[in-house]
Amino acid sequence: MTASESALTINVGDSRVSALYTRPERPFATVVLAHGAGAGMEHPFMGGFTRGLNDDGVATLRFNFPYREAGRKFPDRPPAAIATWRAVMDEAVRQAEEHADNGPIWAAGKSFGGRMASMAVAEGMDAAGLVYLGYPLHPPGKPEKLRDEHLYGLTLPMLFLQGSRDTFATRELLEGVVSRFGPSAVLQWIEGGDHSFAVAGRKRDAAEIGADLAPLVAEFIRTRS
Repeated sequence: MTASESALTINVGDSRVSALYTRPERPFATVVLAHGAGAGMEHPFMGGFTRGLNDDGVATLRFNFPYREAGRKFPDRPPAAIATWRAVMDEAVRQAEEHADNGPIWAAGKSFGGRMASMAVAEGMDAAGLVYLGYPLHPPGKPEKLRDEHLYGLTLPMLFLQGSRDTFATRELLEGVVSRFGPSAVLQWIEGGDHSFAVAGRKRDAAEIGADLAPLVAEFIRTRS
């Protein structure tokens, strides 16, 4: 599916972040996508995932957090990350209105980006649903340090895509967290996948790995729209 692509700059308080808005003809939804802690929006995984969504008829808006924009290694603290999410979601709404797109606008993120999206929604940011591409439930090897408290007030549809070998989410613990939401949340395991969804013994580049996840997300959005 042919898609138009626009590079954007979005104001976040006194700073500015880069973003890339890609829109196929007559999209049925928009997904705003945040990167993980170790890589920015330009990472091949992000590009492959968004292109896969575009091919399925979903507009996408991926962006950098301020720390990445400034070339820093350590992620922004939650207040700054949440402020960025709010600003980018406002831009997604503006783009949808400008193009007369009436579909839902979802928030999605890889690891840190998804966690920050959920915290933003918990603090009042509007989104039709949330998609987590590897939710970082706890630091590797530290299952006692759960990052789940803010999740339990959320009632919107949520899709958790998680590699079965992901050291950031012990399987039993994540299944227990997701079960508390009832039918509003779905947990789908990618068997053999690690935190980057790479599967041992399968030679795929990051762009292909991201693209393979896109149909699962597009179908979930269709069923919940």
